[in-house]
Amino acid sequence: MGRAFEYRKARKLKRWGNMSRTFTRIGKEITIAAKAGGPDPDSNPRLRALMQNAKAANMPKDTVERAIKKATDKDAGDYKEITYEGYGPHGIAIFVEAATDNNTRTVANVRSYFTKFGGSLGTQGSLSFLFDHKSVFKIKPKADVSLEDLELELIDYGVDELVDDVDDDDNEIIVLYGGFEDYSSIQNYLESNGFEIVSSEFVRIPNDLKEVSAEQRDAINRLLEKIEEDEDVQNVFHNMKEPDEDEEE
Repeated sequence: MGRAFEYRKARKLKRWGNMSRTFTRIGKEITIAAKAGGPDPDSNPRLRALMQNAKAANMPKDTVERAIKKATDKDAGDYKEITYEGYGPHGIAIFVEAATDNNTRTVANVRSYFTKFGGSLGTQGSLSFLFDHKSVFKIKPKADVSLEDLELELIDYGVDELVDDVDDDDNEIIVLYGGFEDYSSIQNYLESNGFEIVSSEFVRIPNDLKEVSAEQRDAINRLLEKIEEDEDVQNVFHNMKEPDEDEEE
């Protein structure tokens, strides 16, 4: 459970921006999914999952509907999902996921951030081996299904880790980790068996975490924050070990 635990801890400590930033990120994902698979969530599993994410983030219904409608708007930008990989200061590996209608602009911006803060942008695929691409589902537990039985059942659908956790309101949830390519089969099993999916996402979990000093962490965080502020950036993953809670005082 080590790497996934560290990842969950890092996510809880993470500054993923304000609510409007979160809405923008989910909205882009919804537009891309609606354009790829159609605007009807009943026949578009990815869109259905993203609408669950929007609900979990308290995203207004009209904002979700605008994002879906944007997929058929001829004047709207044609977003493409692009990844960028590089090293930040002190050898920290950084994996950037973006959704952009102008890759030339986005790659120039991302490269400038790396350069300004003492890092370097690498070639696509150069750091993939340092991260595991995973599907993550958060679901509500069912009283008549034990954690152990659920784990045994889901192994056949690509789930390799299942843990008890709590959400931001201290409500019990179950977090499932599976392969990136197993997303659809896991989603189908959960929906077919009456589990309520709170949210789902794709993440990149580092294979190993690199320890840094407080001063080094500050320098790395400045780069991460700059990248995350870019309107084209959807997610940023890295292999820096987050400080223990008592170290943050």
